[in-house]
Amino acid sequence: MAKDNSENLHSPSTDATYTLGRTSHETTRLIEQSRIYGESTQRLCKRAGITAGMRVLEIGSGAGDVALMLAELVGQDGQIVGVDVNPVILETARQRATEAGIRNVEFIAGDARGLAFSDKFDAIVGRFVLMYMADPGEAFAKLVTHLNPGGIIAFQEPEYTLYPALLHPDTPLMNQLIKWILGAFEHSGAHLDMGIGLYRAFVDAGLPLPTMHLESPIGAAETWAGYRYMATIFQSLLPLLKKYGLATAEQVDVDTLAARLRREVLASKRPFFLPLHITAHAVLPT
Repeated sequence: MAKDNSENLHSPSTDATYTLGRTSHETTRLIEQSRIYGESTQRLCKRAGITAGMRVLEIGSGAGDVALMLAELVGQDGQIVGVDVNPVILETARQRATEAGIRNVEFIAGDARGLAFSDKFDAIVGRFVLMYMADPGEAFAKLVTHLNPGGIIAFQEPEYTLYPALLHPDTPLMNQLIKWILGAFEHSGAHLDMGIGLYRAFVDAGLPLPTMHLESPIGAAETWAGYRYMATIFQSLLPLLKKYGLATAEQVDVDTLAARLRREVLASKRPFFLPLHITAHAVLPT
């Protein structure tokens, strides 16, 4: 169904370091991430017009959460093709699809920038993937060539440049977490402004101007799942924090991080923002 032409494109080795690693823990974190960000991704896809019967290409499938959500949107008459450079994590995605009885999903291991498909797609979707690419604009322009006329483009990317606006003297732990996150992603070579950068990507690719939304999971309730999720982020980030000399394991103290963050939120009465993200979608002319 697809063949690899990636020798004509940037090698993944020139891309940013995948900041959160490729461990079994990271697979678990990705699944947890979808519980936090899944609703906003689903809203994006519905707003964009993805519906029953469509053939959709999903970039950066990871553990398969976005692909499985899309499979429900397009129904049995639709088809999802998910692509990821990590063949190991796709085994988890395939297993989850099988266990859920979802048959209209196919996962392909490879660099999406170098794959050629026998048929074009009605939509292309990506979540938190362009930020790691060496030239996200060029990659985006290549990816959208896989679309049919009238095809839908829907992408969701973090916007880390806005995160410092949330620093506050009453929340020293939150402040430190934000600074560590920004430091790790900056050292890795990732694009901190990829969320806002989606606008340029659409315009430079000659696409219609995108409809965009800024969103962030935010919480202050004692039972909010975001505290635990932030701890999982730092468990994945820790190797790079140590590598770049940003923090030690003792300073981060992952085992108590969720509880300490919860206490600070309740004491300061300031909600905690998980990383902000921007969604953008457009439809090609017919």
